[in-house]
Amino acid sequence: MKLFDRWDTSEIKVEEPGLIDYINLRPILVPKTFGRNTQKQFKKTDMHIVERLINRLYVPGHKRKKHFISSGHNAGKTMTIFILVKDCFGIIEKKTEKNPVEVLVKAIENTAMREEVTSFQVGGIMVRKAVITSPQRRIDMVLREFVQGSYQKAIKGKSTMAECLATEIMAAYNSSSDSYAFREKERMEKESMGAR
Repeated sequence: MKLFDRWDTSEIKVEEPGLIDYINLRPILVPKTFGRNTQKQFKKTDMHIVERLINRLYVPGHKRKKHFISSGHNAGKTMTIFILVKDCFGIIEKKTEKNPVEVLVKAIENTAMREEVTSFQVGGIMVRKAVITSPQRRIDMVLREFVQGSYQKAIKGKSTMAECLATEIMAAYNSSSDSYAFREKERMEKESMGAR
């Protein structure tokens, strides 16, 4: 069984030991579970990694507690997003001549931050401290940054969202500073190094 009847995911291996249990690559035709995993804690590990990317694309402008940029373009439009992801994977396959899901997985491994900074109150002051990021959160943050970085480029420029997302994923795959996610990882790890 191939993803979108085009790409085989059964041979892809996750190389980073910390993410092996959290990146699901089981063979699936259409990455859609219709919310079966929403009511159970940590159950999103059972969702295919492409479905998690698709779920992020429903609200690409959402950043923390506000809509950084309006997300009305995609909200609730499943077929629009499926076509967008298929076009994006087609562009990646054409440019890299590799399986686009393999490129996505390697991009996630390259840009998943290992440390971040948290703040807590001690007496009357706020203290910042470096903490290790959990594997589930690492993947969530990377997918969010892929989508937000590409959405900002698509809104401001003339490229389509599929082209911008493909460019973002390929830049992350190559560990290039052109990738918004890679720059965020570098920034966050530098901050956490200063807060140790």
